[in-house]
Amino acid sequence: MSRPAADTVRTAPERRTVLVASDLDRTLIYSAAALGLTMPDDRAPRLLCVEVYQSKPLSYLTETAAALLSELADRSVFVPTTTRTREQYGRIHLPGPPPRYAICANGGHLMVDGESDPAWHARVRRALDADCAPLAQVRARMVKAADPGWLLKERVAEELFAYLVVDREKLPGTWVKELADWAGPRGWTVSLQGRKLYAVPRPLTKSAAVAEVARRTGVEHVLAAGDSLLDADLLLAADTGWRPGHGELADLGWTAPHITALPERGVAAGERVLREFLTHTGRD
Repeated sequence: MSRPAADTVRTAPERRTVLVASDLDRTLIYSAAALGLTMPDDRAPRLLCVEVYQSKPLSYLTETAAALLSELADRSVFVPTTTRTREQYGRIHLPGPPPRYAICANGGHLMVDGESDPAWHARVRRALDADCAPLAQVRARMVKAADPGWLLKERVAEELFAYLVVDREKLPGTWVKELADWAGPRGWTVSLQGRKLYAVPRPLTKSAAVAEVARRTGVEHVLAAGDSLLDADLLLAADTGWRPGHGELADLGWTAPHITALPERGVAAGERVLREFLTHTGRD
């Protein structure tokens, strides 16, 4: 039997009773450094590259995970939910039909059929202007306090938030807390993910954008997964959620009554997350 067109699949309400909102990096997809392949080489899983950057492969999932994700896209409203910019997200080519909805810039852009929804973005901007210190002030504080001995790069993402790329081994243990203590009263959240240290306005959340997608699609049951502090609001707002055995949340021992802390780490955690999603969408 031929597969229905992607648009037909997306709009069939009887097959869309669950919304699945998942973080991408270190939750579903993994860089070579984050794969966590601890088994002998001859037992390592086959990998599928889903992102190329500067003509080099960058992000992967297992072939098993790719098949699971394709099935999940047929059974749910699947919403990639990432802190990546729109440009960075555009490099990713996940298995299955292109998701109708995606969330970029930690909720700053709600993508609909590949385009940012201008009304949503304007709403986000108003909230940031009303409740948070200006981006320029926070960026200046981050750069001024950073030491060139461990600061590798500094970037602004979508004129919404700032981040530093750091040498983790040289980053002082107290620096992140000191920045967080300064940023908190000014309406900003600090998160360290791998080599990236983010400063993000507190109203800029994945959960708010996911709630908007749920409103538009009429789906009431939300599943979610993520590994970092920037995913905590998403997980708390979901009906059921999972976090991998690695990452910022795992390091903190973070959990909640409806969140399952998985033991798997690395790319194996991505497989496990997808299996859990499918189980909770009524997979036979």
